[in-house]
Amino acid sequence: MFGIDIKYILAAIFVIVIAVVFVITFLRNRRIRKDGIKADAVVSRIEEHDHPDSDGGFSTTYSYYVTYEDQDGNKHEAILSKVMQSGYRVGDELSIQYLPEKPQYAYPIKKS
Repeated sequence: MFGIDIKYILAAIFVIVIAVVFVITFLRNRRIRKDGIKADAVVSRIEEHDHPDSDGGFSTTYSYYVTYEDQDGNKHEAILSKVMQSGYRVGDELSIQYLPEKPQYAYPIKKS
């Protein structure tokens, strides 16, 4: 097919998918920061993810989940967006912002 190797096509598709996911996440986080409702939350669980790195080893990332009550008193568990080596532990309290139509996502509010 036009002399193009299938691995280059697959690599291009992979890059496009990653870019789309990045843009969607960026826009969602921006909207949460702009229009989100504030709530108090508690870190409910932490998931550890190991990913192969370029040196043949593994790098570890973490997904932080919080529980909170929305403005109507409904309880939700949400994954925190934009958390980089936070040091959060299960049971830690923090302030978040969330969108009522997407309560499964939360954005941490930095302490002043």
